[in-house]
Amino acid sequence: MSASTELSCAPLPFDHVKADIILRSSDDVDFRVFKLFLSLASPFFETLFDLPQPSDEMSTDVEFKDGLPVVPVSEDSKTLDPLLRFCYPCTLSEDPVLDDFRDVVNVLEAAKKYSLDGIERTVCKSLFNPKILETNSLRCFAIACRSRMQNECALAAKYALREPLVPMWFEEIELITASELLSLLTYHKKCGDAVQTLKGDYSWITAEYRQWNATPWLFGLTSGGSYCGCTRSTSGRFILNGQASVQWWETFMDSTLVDLRDKLCAETVRQNVEKAIQMARQRNCGHCSPAVPGGMREFGTLFINKVEELISQVRSAHFRYFAASGNMLVLQVELELRF
Repeated sequence: MSASTELSCAPLPFDHVKADIILRSSDDVDFRVFKLFLSLASPFFETLFDLPQPSDEMSTDVEFKDGLPVVPVSEDSKTLDPLLRFCYPCTLSEDPVLDDFRDVVNVLEAAKKYSLDGIERTVCKSLFNPKILETNSLRCFAIACRSRMQNECALAAKYALREPLVPMWFEEIELITASELLSLLTYHKKCGDAVQTLKGDYSWITAEYRQWNATPWLFGLTSGGSYCGCTRSTSGRFILNGQASVQWWETFMDSTLVDLRDKLCAETVRQNVEKAIQMARQRNCGHCSPAVPGGMREFGTLFINKVEELISQVRSAHFRYFAASGNMLVLQVELELRF
């Protein structure tokens, strides 16, 4: 038996005096655990603990501490702690909250390693909360595909609309097939096509602003009903309630619709709204400039709501797995416009 050194100990419930084995993390934190809990959670641990266990009287390379065998593991304590909490009954430890992408992935990989199948799916679901999805949608999509989690695939696909149509490389892309990636890109394109219908339909604007004088800044009108010095559009494309819009607003609409084809999210609209406000202010029009910031931000909210409505009318991606030849699982996405 090798001499035990003074190492840090894990917190409750992994400090129980009646524990029957110690798991030592890679950063030298000792977790005093019960074999029964781990065996019930994982066939890996069940097989491991069924093997003949050396006693501390035997001359072996196994380290003992407080009469308990010490099993070194490759996971650090930050990963091992939540993993073991998932294994313990809820009366002793509640499931941990995982709200950081890297932490979830580390615990997920450990769950796979130790054949904790039920826990693996529970951990995987931790990825699908807004805080993580907003910044890791593509990575979450890849993990959901690998884990065959259909609903989570669809949810991550919706969040991935915030990413460019042709995404940058991300580490987890190697987890998915070309078919899965193509399904994701197809969904993105369908949603983009749906939003582009706004190019020729302005009824959603006139329905909100039923009279042209409800938004005088949009048409460059003064309080007296005459036109201010702001250049009005001459394209004839943006005629609302019989009035042509100002040129800078037409430019805003054109550029925003182009940007939305690539990144289908509220932030795209908000950023372009702020650019339009700056563009209008630079004209130093005493009639329009004071009203433009509030009016454009209000219109931006209307625009965002319309975009989200059109995206929702693209039937949520149904990422279905079905058996194919050779018992391989193939991903199929069903998309349909509800117009």
